[in-house]
Amino acid sequence: MPIDSAMAPDGSRLVVSNAGAGVQSLQLIDTSTGDVTQTLQYPAPASLYAGLAFSPDGLTLYASGGGNNLIRAYSVRATGLTERRSIPLPTTGPTGQPINPFPAGMAVTPDGSRLVVADQLADAVSVVELASGAVHSAPIGHRPYDVVISHDGHTAYVTDQGGNELSVVDLSRPEPVQRGSIPVGTHPNRLIARADGSILYVADGDSDELSVVDTATEKTIRTISVSPYPDAPIGSNPDAIALSEDGRTLYVANSGNNAVAFIDVRSGHFNGMIPTSWHPTSLAWTGTQLFITNAKGLGAGPNDLTGHPNPNRPDMEVLSQDVTSMMVGTLTRVPVPTGHLQDFTQQVRDNDGFPDPNPRPESMSTPSEGTNKGAKVRDSGVVPLKPGVQSPIKHVIYVVREGQSYDEELGSLGRGNGDAALNVFGNESTPNSRRLARTFGDFDNFYSPAEVGAQGWNWAVAGNSNDYSEQTWPAVSSGRTGPLPPEGTDPATAPNRDPAHAYIWDQMADYHVPFRNYGVFTNIQPDGSAKAADPVLDANTDHNYRGFDLTCPDSPRSFAPAAGVNCGNARFAEWKKEFDGYVADNNLPAAELISLPNDRNAGPKPGSPTPAAYVADNDWALGQIVDAVSHSDFWSSTAIFVTEVDSNSGGDHVDGHRTVAQVISPYSHTGRVDSTFYSTVSMLRTVELILGLPPLTQYDAAATPMVNAFTSKPDLTPYSAVKPSQNMQEMNHP
Repeated sequence: MPIDSAMAPDGSRLVVSNAGAGVQSLQLIDTSTGDVTQTLQYPAPASLYAGLAFSPDGLTLYASGGGNNLIRAYSVRATGLTERRSIPLPTTGPTGQPINPFPAGMAVTPDGSRLVVADQLADAVSVVELASGAVHSAPIGHRPYDVVISHDGHTAYVTDQGGNELSVVDLSRPEPVQRGSIPVGTHPNRLIARADGSILYVADGDSDELSVVDTATEKTIRTISVSPYPDAPIGSNPDAIALSEDGRTLYVANSGNNAVAFIDVRSGHFNGMIPTSWHPTSLAWTGTQLFITNAKGLGAGPNDLTGHPNPNRPDMEVLSQDVTSMMVGTLTRVPVPTGHLQDFTQQVRDNDGFPDPNPRPESMSTPSEGTNKGAKVRDSGVVPLKPGVQSPIKHVIYVVREGQSYDEELGSLGRGNGDAALNVFGNESTPNSRRLARTFGDFDNFYSPAEVGAQGWNWAVAGNSNDYSEQTWPAVSSGRTGPLPPEGTDPATAPNRDPAHAYIWDQMADYHVPFRNYGVFTNIQPDGSAKAADPVLDANTDHNYRGFDLTCPDSPRSFAPAAGVNCGNARFAEWKKEFDGYVADNNLPAAELISLPNDRNAGPKPGSPTPAAYVADNDWALGQIVDAVSHSDFWSSTAIFVTEVDSNSGGDHVDGHRTVAQVISPYSHTGRVDSTFYSTVSMLRTVELILGLPPLTQYDAAATPMVNAFTSKPDLTPYSAVKPSQNMQEMNHP
C-alpha cells in the first residue's frame, strides 16, 4: 500500500513509503529506469506512515514512523539509504497525559535546521531541532496531515484533515505557535506551494476541490473543481497534487476516480484525465515524467491457495493470502505533457461508468440508471429507475453483517460460481443463508470494496470511503499502534462534503422517510444502553439494541454473554419486540437499519464461542428476521437487503473481496443465480431508488442497481427459519 513518495532534490531517485497491513517498507527507485534499487523492510510492529522529506542538500531523508511515534532518519548515498538513529516524539502531553502523536506529513526548513511534523492523532505540530534532537510541540487543528513551509522558514501551513482549514504556525521562535487558520474545503489532504511561495494549492479530499491560497493575505482566493463531469456528486477524493515545472498545469490524483486530473492553473479549466491503477495516492515530478503511486495496484484476485485463511485453523493464517495485505501497489510513470489526452479521458469515463458530457439524444441516460456495460438489466418495475415511478416495495430492511467471503459460506451450494473446497461454514452453521440463496437468489458476483469493516461501514451507509479511513486502518489491522477509524464518532472519518450530513439516514431525514436504527454506528454507554453520536441517527435508534459487541449474542438461547456483561435482549429478540409492535399498530417505518455482527467471529480466541458457533448464532438471527417479516402483513410490500461490510479475509477462488449478499422479497422469490457484477454500493443504490432518495456520491450514482434480483410477479410464500444444527454454545479451548 504505497501512500507517499518524495523526489530527491536532484530528481535522480524517488522514495516510496509502503504502509499497508503486511510488511511495510521504504523503496528507492531510479527515475531514469523505473527500477527499484533498494527496499528497506519493516515487519510489524515496526511502522511507517504518510510523511517523507529530504533535507535541502538531499543528503538526509526523514520518514514517518507512524504508530512507533518517531521519525526515521537516513543517510542518502550513491549506494542507497542507510538508516541512522531515529528521532523520538513526545508521548506525554503538557499535563502528563499519554498521547499518540502518530506523525504524518513533514517538511524541512529551507536552512535545513528544523523538521516540522504534523502529529495527526495528537492534534499538534512538532518542531524538531535537527542538531540537538530537541522537540517542541504546539496544539493545532484536528487530524493534521501535511506540511508546507514558507521560503523564509518563519511559517508552516498544515492541512487539518479532520476539518476544513489550514493551520498557520509561527516558526519564528523556538516554540511553535498557531497564529491563525485559513478556511478551505472539506478534509484537506496534501498541499503544495508555487515555486515563488506566493500561492498554495490544497487538495480538499471530501469536497472534490482545490483551494487556492494567497500566502500574503493568508486567504483562499479561489476554488477549482476536480469533478469529472458537470454537477457530479462528490467522490473523486483528491489526495495529492503536483505542479508542472512551467507552473501552468496542476496534476491532481483523484483517488476515487482511479485517475489523475489535468487542471489549467490560469483558467481553472479541467483539461482531462489519465487512468491509473486502483487508488492513486501520491504524485512526484521530474524532468518530463510524472510518477504516480497506486495504493491497491491491480486489486486482490483469488486467495484460494493451500493455506488460505481459515478461522477454524489458526495454523493456516497465512498473511500473503489475507485480503488486507495481499494486494501489491504499483508505480505508474507518465510522460508529460501527454498526447491523446482526450482518448485517455474517455477511457477514464468508460472505466468509471461516468456519463458522456456531450451525449447524443438517442443515447442519453442518467447516472442513477447504472452504467455497468456488462449488465443486461431486466426492468421488472420493482426498482424505480426514473423519477416519479412508484415501487410495490414500501418497506426496506437493510441488514449489515460483519464479514464472510462468498466461498466461505456458499462455496458448496451446488450452484453459482462457488468452490466447495473453500466452504468453511456449511449447512450445519449457515442453513438459513444457504436456503435463502436457493429460494430468493444467489448473487455470485457481488463484492465489498473494503478490506476491513472501518471502510466497509462507510461504503454500506455513505457510498464512499475517504483518505483518512483508507490510510489509517492498516496500522490497527496489522498490530501496529494506530487509530481504528471510528464509526460515526469523528468528523475526520465521515466521508462526503458535509461530515454532519454524510450518510443515508441524513437523506432519509431530508426526504421525510421514516426509519428506525438497530445497532448501526452506536456505542455502549455505562448503563448498558446504546447511543449513536450522530443526533439524527440517535433520534431514530432503539437504545436497547446492542451494536457491535461480540460478547453478546445475535439470537436468544445461543451462547451465554461474557461474565459480568449485561447484554439485555439478544439482538433478534430486541428487534422482534419492536417489530411486533409495528405489526399490531400497522405502522412499520419505511426503512430499518440492522447491524447483525456475530458472523465476524473471534477466530480461535480462547474463551470465546467457536467461529462455527458465532456464525450459526448470526445465521439463526437472520433466518428468524426473515421468518417474522414473511409471516406478517407487511411481507407483500417489503424487501430485506443483506450485505457484509467486508469478506473478513475469507478464502475465495474469484477475489478476496467477493462476499455474500441477499435480496429477500416476494418480488425476488426467483431462486435464480444472478451473476451481474454488483457491489455493496449497488445495494445501497437500490435501497435509495426504492425509498426515493438521490445518490450520495459518484459511486452509487454510477453503480448498477440490483434490478435483476426482482421479478414483476410476486410469490407470497412465507419463509420458515431453520435452526442450525451446530452447537451455538460451543467454546474455544486454550
